[in-house]
Amino acid sequence: MAMDLAQAAKERGIKYFLISYVDLFGTMRAKLVPAAAIGGMAKSGAGFAGFASWLDMTPADPDMLAIPDPDRLMQLPWRKEVGWLAADPYMSGKLVAQAPRNVLKRVIADAAAKGYELKTGVECEFFLIGADGQTISDLSDHQAKPCYDQQALMRRYDVITEICDSMLELGWCPYQNDHEDANGQFEMNWQYDSALRTADRHAFFKYMVKSIAEKHGLRATFMPKPFSNLTGNGCHVHVSLWSKETGKNLFEDAQDPMGLSALGYQFIAGLIHSAEALAAITNPTVNSYKRINAPRTLSGASWSPNTVTYTGNNRTHMIRIPEAGRFELRLADGSVNPYALQAAVLTAGLDGMEHKRDPGPRLDIDMYAEGHTVKDAKRLPLNLLDALRALDTSSILRAGLGESFVSAYLKLKHADWNEYASHLTEWERRTTLDC
Repeated sequence: MAMDLAQAAKERGIKYFLISYVDLFGTMRAKLVPAAAIGGMAKSGAGFAGFASWLDMTPADPDMLAIPDPDRLMQLPWRKEVGWLAADPYMSGKLVAQAPRNVLKRVIADAAAKGYELKTGVECEFFLIGADGQTISDLSDHQAKPCYDQQALMRRYDVITEICDSMLELGWCPYQNDHEDANGQFEMNWQYDSALRTADRHAFFKYMVKSIAEKHGLRATFMPKPFSNLTGNGCHVHVSLWSKETGKNLFEDAQDPMGLSALGYQFIAGLIHSAEALAAITNPTVNSYKRINAPRTLSGASWSPNTVTYTGNNRTHMIRIPEAGRFELRLADGSVNPYALQAAVLTAGLDGMEHKRDPGPRLDIDMYAEGHTVKDAKRLPLNLLDALRALDTSSILRAGLGESFVSAYLKLKHADWNEYASHLTEWERRTTLDC
């Protein structure tokens, strides 16, 4: 039975609700609703002008109504009088087909009909920077190789522990926090769960990190490559598939040297098969391609792929198998849409299983040092335009994510690319004025 939000407000001291959805760009949109009005909103939804909702609508479209999911209520630990609710966009009584959360729920339902449940965990890297958006906020954090540096981590103790305490309070079971490979960069991990719950938490995590950073006079960014000489922000996804009937992990096989089942390898093969098109979803910004095709960074490694390969416990590949029963997709970055990420991974993976695709032999080499010796592996797109063109021709992702989503996504992302391409840069002036 769904939670009674009005009753929950009385019991928890909630004065306002954020009824929130994520648009096609991955941006969170919301209405702030007083608790006294939540009963009506829970039934009919909060109203948004469709054209302003960034879901590819026109000024002539009727209101878009975001109907909250009461089972996803999260009381803001840093502002307890506010409750956050993930919502599903509707228009004219029907689900908005291109809304990312609706897309993910549809893909999950398709998988469930086949007896499968996707479970995932995400590793969200972020920078804590100054309010100017240009500099690392901690001037003492200047080591060339600062990963796991205790001093730098503890100088941000107040921020990191407030975020972790919030996750503990919300019941996410966080288990570790660390300073990452770049100056000013951090990562916080919490327990894996069903794909929809992970996506909801991923969306909320980004909001929470930014809000708590602002509270401490800092700015948090998940931008893929905010500093050209430093490691970028990845969003690694740990993936396993479970039986709806038996509750068993279908990727686990004790007989395999890596502990991965035939279904697991087929799922990986599906991601490899659709990798170029998948990149349009997992790496959705112009800036994304400065991360996955990056030269050596200050630390000595970019920690991101540029080739479509898989391996064992080796972080230089697009996909690694760290232990039995799961694998890690290292392609996505911090700008990825939390819902589109899960939907695209599940769609490509199910295609691999359905067609019994073969990923080929794994490569147990250092791709950063020996990648040039691999002649038959596919390369990832060099820019957003190439990725969008690959998505445009992907019958697999069009069928799985839906024509409405793919068409709307491509339209808005092409507009993004065109705006970028028309921007005159200082580099162009410096290198071309004397032609």
